[in-house]
Amino acid sequence: MSEKVEHKPARERHEPRTERTEPTPERREERPREERPRVERPRGQIPPDTVFIGKKPLMAYATAVMMHFNSGQNTLTVKARGQSISHAVDVVEVVRRRFFQGKLTIKEVRIASEVLGEEGDTRNVSTIEIVLEKAA
Repeated sequence: MSEKVEHKPARERHEPRTERTEPTPERREERPREERPRVERPRGQIPPDTVFIGKKPLMAYATAVMMHFNSGQNTLTVKARGQSISHAVDVVEVVRRRFFQGKLTIKEVRIASEVLGEEGDTRNVSTIEIVLEKAA
């Protein structure tokens, strides 16, 4: 006669994994941590004819641009830094081509770079400013 073999699920057939244990505070090397003072940079007043592009959805900025021009203003500056530069270009192109066909022109494009950080840790960040003008 055949012997009965007890089948176990796969996770029970193997040896249990050994869990990593966190080192106890006594075994952990205590390294002194440098606390950098948090520097609050004074932010200037944002001009009323400026839209700063960040991480919000494209249509949020496009709506802000359209509302600005529909309120009677004729010029607007769209500003962005770093990875948001392509986002700013997309916003301008969507507004120009979809919502203000032929009525909106790019008056000026300024490209620059800013040095961010503190003395020992500085880096250059690209910036763009696109000045839009609505035809009368």
